[in-house]
Amino acid sequence: MFNASNADDAPQPPKVLTTPLEIAANLRALQEANDPLIITFHERSQRFQSFLVEVDREGGRITLDEMIPRDGERFLQAGEPFRIEGFHDGVRIAWESSEPLTIDDASDGRCYRGALPEEVIYHQRRNAFRAALKLSQLVDVTLDGDKLKGKGAITGKLLDISATGCKLRFAGDIAERLQLGQVYEKFEAALPFGKMSTPVELRYLHYEERLNTTFTGLRFHNMSGLVQRQVERFVYQLQREARRFDQDDY
Repeated sequence: MFNASNADDAPQPPKVLTTPLEIAANLRALQEANDPLIITFHERSQRFQSFLVEVDREGGRITLDEMIPRDGERFLQAGEPFRIEGFHDGVRIAWESSEPLTIDDASDGRCYRGALPEEVIYHQRRNAFRAALKLSQLVDVTLDGDKLKGKGAITGKLLDISATGCKLRFAGDIAERLQLGQVYEKFEAALPFGKMSTPVELRYLHYEERLNTTFTGLRFHNMSGLVQRQVERFVYQLQREARRFDQDDY
């Protein structure tokens, strides 16, 4: 049944930004939020992660952090065209480049320098409410599948969840066992009212050495209607608890 809230949440058509002011402002939002970027090279399936470390509108330049994994540099050096994609507050920000990036061993680390893009795709996606779990109520999760490197499933904790994806934490450095963009067919979460299971796509991967913890962001992939309802029920429950907590503060 159609209702107004469905219309409000519907995805908006993508816009093409062409002015340096608009482009720099949106890239700077990615930079300041430290949002991860996915780099893909044309006709190659492997994905690489990076971050924006500098946006210079006046100079018409941008600087990217070292790619993970670093072997993607050989495609840069070969001059292969590539696409960069990031997400900020539910907005997809993406651009393509056929101009080579210059590899620079700066004093504070390896980076890549290039021209500010001439066009950027700005696409407002569905605004899915993301609910965070209290530290005392973190849910146990398991990630497994044929594409998982090494032996055995990985177990961790659910940090937050929305209708479209979730964020997890795992003890130790498990980054070598995972690949950005890969779909893992078995993700399980022990929700309070029953276990949910669905395939997921890995969209974010970061090992925090200081905490000896790996953080991942997953997007639900081809979810069944039953699991979708489980997720929506859990998100609603967390949202209701958060609202009640806010009211108790007054």
